[in-house]
Amino acid sequence: MSDTELIRLKPRRIRVVCWASAVALLVVLSLVATSLTGATGEGYGTFQRGDQFAMVGLGVLGALGLLLFTRPRVEADARGVRVRNVIGAYELPWEVVRGVRFDRGAPWASLELHDDDLLPMVALQAADKEIAVDGVRALRRLHQAHLARLGGASTPG
Repeated sequence: MSDTELIRLKPRRIRVVCWASAVALLVVLSLVATSLTGATGEGYGTFQRGDQFAMVGLGVLGALGLLLFTRPRVEADARGVRVRNVIGAYELPWEVVRGVRFDRGAPWASLELHDDDLLPMVALQAADKEIAVDGVRALRRLHQAHLARLGGASTPG
């Protein structure tokens, strides 16, 4: 494994679902906006052009909210690992990582840190099956290579 190897991991299924849902939401709310005309019921109110724009605006905001779930990524190299989840991002050197975990039944993998914290990696989701397992294995190889370098550097030779 070379020192320049870079691993980039992104979720697959959730990206497809989020993009499809965002487009569907925008289309549905745009269609609703075009139907907002005339009286609001038995009262004196009527739908105005601003109501239509507001409905499309809600569709855009909802779609952007759904697309936040496409944000997770994991990048790792010989120096460390960078995790970007839906909210928040972390850059950790391998020295603070105890292990890479993907427990049975867990929705996603996580990094076990030396201070007993678990950092979830939402980019490695169980729904992605083999792709996620391969990603975890690649991260474990990088972590093991780092531990081997530390072991080789600490032994006099």
